[in-house]
Amino acid sequence: MKPFQAPLDDILFSLNHVAGAADVPEYDADFTSEISGHFATFAEGEIAPLDEPGDMQGCSLKDGRVSMPDGFAEVYQAYAEAGWPSLTLPEEHGGQGMDALTLAVTSEIFSGANHALQMVTGLVPGAARVLTRFGSQDQQARHMPGLASGEVIATMCLTEPGAGSDLSRIRCRAEQSDSWTITGEKIFISGGDQNLSERILHLVLARTSDNGVKGLSLFLCPCTRADGSRNAVTVTRIEEKMGLHASPTCQLAFDGAEAELIGEEGKGLAAMFTMMNHARLDVSLQGVAHAARAHDIAATYAAERVQGRGADGQPVTLDHHADVRRMLDEADSLAIGGRAIAHLALVTMERGDNPDLVEFLTPLAKVYCTEAGMRAAELGMQVLGGYGYLREYRVEQTYRDARITAIYEGANGIHARMLATRLAASAPGDAFEAFLLAQAAHFPDSGIKALVTNWQASRDALKTAEDPASLAQGFLEDSTKALLACIWSTIAANAALHPDPARLNRLCTANTV
Repeated sequence: MKPFQAPLDDILFSLNHVAGAADVPEYDADFTSEISGHFATFAEGEIAPLDEPGDMQGCSLKDGRVSMPDGFAEVYQAYAEAGWPSLTLPEEHGGQGMDALTLAVTSEIFSGANHALQMVTGLVPGAARVLTRFGSQDQQARHMPGLASGEVIATMCLTEPGAGSDLSRIRCRAEQSDSWTITGEKIFISGGDQNLSERILHLVLARTSDNGVKGLSLFLCPCTRADGSRNAVTVTRIEEKMGLHASPTCQLAFDGAEAELIGEEGKGLAAMFTMMNHARLDVSLQGVAHAARAHDIAATYAAERVQGRGADGQPVTLDHHADVRRMLDEADSLAIGGRAIAHLALVTMERGDNPDLVEFLTPLAKVYCTEAGMRAAELGMQVLGGYGYLREYRVEQTYRDARITAIYEGANGIHARMLATRLAASAPGDAFEAFLLAQAAHFPDSGIKALVTNWQASRDALKTAEDPASLAQGFLEDSTKALLACIWSTIAANAALHPDPARLNRLCTANTV
């Protein structure tokens, strides 16, 4: 089995030399490199070794409480004591106040080391963003320090049995007398209960009126009341899943649970999407992490496994065979190209000067990166042959864990539909077109211009289509092809700055127009 190794050189190259992180005022490349190196060491030595046994053991539910696999509570305490939950939280509430790009680096490494544990801990920064933007000073003072210290882990309670992507069907209800109480059921709640943190803070989308999505409000619902007693939130079951066995996906029953409104009544979606937009890019990096991990396992195996003979008749390792080399390079390209797309979206978001472009890039990143994770895992399994189908090398776990990323945080087909029906013909589409045209002008000999022309024709077809949704997949593919041409042209222009420029140049040759 190939131990996990964080692809730190690739990550920092992508941020610094492809996505343009230096344009973000708060970003310090040297400091981010130092912090990320420390986290990579911790992830490789402490977090990653629990991934395989955690997958084998899974979580258990007893008397309404969830137990994580052996060793998870101890490594979480070490994670919290080292200050990692506080990385981007405000300094006035016990955080370190670092930038979101540094968090993106550590988040990808965390996902590659142990996606299941990252799933349970990963919503803390999003919850803090919601509190910062919509919470009162009192709410921030009461809830932020626990999130920063690791005493509290947050969840996002959105989905219901009859309401998946159709939020208008949410029936979980919040009522107010002396205070707010929530009654109803939520499903697919990652980390809905666990024995890692002392407390859990549920962010719950609940109905305060029957006015469709305008009747939804967002609530803070702690697992314990002010007097220390358990709140009326019960885990009714843990889902049995294809992958992420060490991440408890819970059904939760709220039975008059005490809660407090965050933000304005009826404005719950605006508050929730503050959490979800970052979460979608985090999911993109989960896909990238799996693609990079699959490639690393496969490349290491192929470099050691002697199979067949070369042109000179001498025995050769697998990576000397053209078809194996093709598969390895495709998997490597998926990780590098997907990471650059996600980083471009994150850098643009943090720079804050082009929100329309961020809105268009986010679904592209979510779809491409998550499908890249699955495709790279399939390629890795194929490179390993029969061993890839066995648990021993764990590429099959990579595929099982990666598969959900194309489903949660909005199924990929929904993102494609959103691009075609809402974003293409509005300001986000204009922002993306402006980006493509600028890249075509910057790389006049790259062939980007032809892909931009094709993209414009695809966009025009949406405007006259009776049902634009029927063209959604094609438009998504045309958008992705044009974006990737820009990405690989930028990589090619900066390949000499990577520690392994020969590898980057080989991949660029295969991926440039």
